[in-house]
Amino acid sequence: MGRVKITQVRSIIKRPKTQKLAIQSLGLGKINRSVSLEYNDAIGGIIRKVQHLITVEEI
Repeated sequence: MGRVKITQVRSIIKRPKTQKLAIQSLGLGKINRSVSLEYNDAIGGIIRKVQHLITVEEI
């Protein structure tokens, strides 16, 4: 897949600790913050865990 742009679109307030840690591991933490990461299986698993809080675009 290559690189993906991940943008946080929803808050992590009142979310389980595992979801908060997943957002932090992606390098996010505030709404509308974006990061560009190389897609691999580990990143894919984190994305699936918090897919309701983020948007993912292929670069």
